[in-house]
Amino acid sequence: MTEPTLTAAGRGPQGLGDRAAAGVAWTVLQKWVVRIGGLVTVAILARLLGPDDFGVVAIAMTVIPLIYLLSDLGFSTYVVQVADASQRVLSTAFWYSMSAGVLLAGGLVVLAPTLGSAFSLPQVAPVLIGLSPAVLLVSLASIPVALLRRRLAFRALALQSFAAGAIGQVTAIAVALMGWGVWALVLQLLVNQAVVLVFAWVSARWHPSFVFDRVQFATMFRFGTNVVGVELVALARLWAETAIVVSTLGVTALGFLNIAQRLIQATHDLSAAAILPVSTVVFSQIRETVDRLRAGYLRALALSYVVVMPVMVFVAVGAPLIVPLLFGDQWGPSIVPAQALAVAGIMTLGAMLDNGLFYGVGKPGRWLVYAIVIDVLTVATTLFASRYGLVGISVGFVVVAFVATVVRWVLVARLVDSTPWTVARPFALVAIAGVVSAAGGIAAMAMLAELPALVVLLVVGLVIVALHLGVVRLVQPAPFHELVALVVRRLRRRRPVVAVTP
Repeated sequence: MTEPTLTAAGRGPQGLGDRAAAGVAWTVLQKWVVRIGGLVTVAILARLLGPDDFGVVAIAMTVIPLIYLLSDLGFSTYVVQVADASQRVLSTAFWYSMSAGVLLAGGLVVLAPTLGSAFSLPQVAPVLIGLSPAVLLVSLASIPVALLRRRLAFRALALQSFAAGAIGQVTAIAVALMGWGVWALVLQLLVNQAVVLVFAWVSARWHPSFVFDRVQFATMFRFGTNVVGVELVALARLWAETAIVVSTLGVTALGFLNIAQRLIQATHDLSAAAILPVSTVVFSQIRETVDRLRAGYLRALALSYVVVMPVMVFVAVGAPLIVPLLFGDQWGPSIVPAQALAVAGIMTLGAMLDNGLFYGVGKPGRWLVYAIVIDVLTVATTLFASRYGLVGISVGFVVVAFVATVVRWVLVARLVDSTPWTVARPFALVAIAGVVSAAGGIAAMAMLAELPALVVLLVVGLVIVALHLGVVRLVQPAPFHELVALVVRRLRRRRPVVAVTP
């Protein structure tokens, strides 16, 4: 049984651009539903479980993502972008993932007591053993999920995510009410992954053949090790940053920084994080023609900045009200880091799209080199800036984000046979709208300072969006009108058809 690949001549009646836009929309909706549902569930579980339960699972989950990486080894990303996803390729990837999942799950069971001793928390060991089946479940689902991504079937992926999240959350609450403590959180993850596995196999309508091609495996291994390398470098950077902040500023400062990072991560998840899974498969399908690749990339970049920049500007301007409102007045020191991270987040938006570009054209090695250089620079800057406290570290984030953005302009220009200014132009033009909308938001906050925080934030948000769209229409009319057209088309497709009989 062969996988019905999407070729230039066979994308169906709906254009690739529209399918990509629909994929982004479904992915954004998925992240909103999952985030909101997750917050509600955490709020309930926080009243049924103790801090120790959450802490033990959090420690165990520092190990699980690394094992996920090793079990997949970047093969799912390879399947998404490869020109010909033949049955031989898919079967080879599946049998590796399944075998790795079995071995790594078994290894986790054996090593769990040792890992628990390493954390000086023996209670972590049984939790790791309980989580070990999740490794196998993720491994078995990785290729069907990759096939759905390759087909731009993001509606199916979103629906399976909704179902998995809801069933997992109900299970966790029910088990917590039964008094099972930490196992409520463990079963939530296991049930979630089991539902994803079932839905993925049903939706993909594919089954592996009994074949394992060593040549294909070697090709996938070379590609996948670069993908895994990027993730490992990011993990190493995170661990190094954490160690620097704790050793120089203390655990309390790390807590303030972590809250700011969580705020920006949630904002990214609800706005920009939908770009990467869609962009990788789209770029892989237009990479054979450099003119089309360049045009598609610049179009996506401009649209992404137009959509995401006002969200980040709102967080940067409104942080003095957002942080106390969400987390309490005691989190005041998180305000400046949140503002700095929001500014840096505008620039790192381009990094998410560029990541999809390099993976989509089959050049993950170049992205790995870039990631190593920038992450080393990030750690060095954090080490230097830590002497100036959280404010210094925050400024350092913005500086590194700008340097990384300039470097990406050069790298992408070479990849799409263009000039750095052509690649930089979408950001430069939309940045004008960002500055104007930020100034308007700051002025609105000053004038409405005596009103309740929620009212002020609502007005500030409206001012920022209105000014942003107004300026964008002047400086970037093409992406503005394209965005309006996309919204209108989506609304028309959802409008009910009323039959009128004479």
